[in-house]
Amino acid sequence: MAKASAVAARIGSHESAEEGRASRARIGATSLAELDRLIHERMRLGIVSALAANETLSFNELKRLLKTTDGNLSVHARKLEDAQYIACTKSFDGRLPKTEYRLTAAGRHALEKYLSHMESLIRATRIR
Repeated sequence: MAKASAVAARIGSHESAEEGRASRARIGATSLAELDRLIHERMRLGIVSALAANETLSFNELKRLLKTTDGNLSVHARKLEDAQYIACTKSFDGRLPKTEYRLTAAGRHALEKYLSHMESLIRATRIR
């Protein structure tokens, strides 16, 4: 009889562990679906992160920092600009055009929310 209750206890604890894993998987899947996809893309996350650490960065500084091409940076910066996460200022330095970017308040808020979301996903994954 003691043997049967020990087996039942192990089965019960196994089911609880399985239920816990399933629950964490549901939370993880839901959390992943709620990620800000605009920031989650590698190049855009790089742009937003670089601007969070610097007041402004020129196009060429960002390009050099992120080791990317003009076209790639331009496309991703435009998406962030359209979402009002970054602001772009164009001017001339003598006869040379100069493009500078800065993170907006909305962009900083979106980055903070994204980072908090990622931290909670990491915590949920490590709880296993």
